Amino acid sequence: MRVSGNASSVSVMGTQQTTQDKYYVVVAGDTLSGIASRFRTTVKQLQIWNNISDPNIIKVGQRLLVAKATAGEPQPGDPSFVPFPGGEWFKTLPTSPIIEMMGLRLVEEGCGAAYGFSGPGPKWNDKHRQAYACFQSALGYSGSDADGWPGRKSWDQLRVPFPEEGCDAQ
Repeated sequence: MRVSGNASSVSVMGTQQTTQDKYYVVVAGDTLSGIASRFRTTVKQLQIWNNISDPNIIKVGQRLLVAKATAGEPQPGDPSFVPFPGGEWFKTLPTSPIIEMMGLRLVEEGCGAAYGFSGPGPKWNDKHRQAYACFQSALGYSGSDADGWPGRKSWDQLRVPFPEEGCDAQ
């Protein structure tokens, strides 16, 4: 079974060593085999980690474990998270895979209701701002500190991964 729509992915460090579990939120268009390929694992392993009996059935919004924590430190130079691009960058209403990765992280954090069934896209819009305001509120911010415009502290806490090279979001 294939879920219709656009697919996106969250990058994993360049090596298989991770210091914490890695998760991915299923978006329209994803297949378990595609996710397995993207994260350099197998469909069978994803089924085991996520208690999936039928590899042909996954749901949009489903959170999947895609890499288990292992001992060891990431290698020097491995990408980790997108640095804060600056508050003014968001006000230019950018179209970027970084925006889509941010949206996927907001969904993982339970703040994706604003996206509905379509999921986040790469163009900054009011849905992203609503989802980000939810995240800011969840962090304890209020008033103008929870207006949906990202700030450095909340961005750093969101931990947006770099988009993969050649991912569909570009």
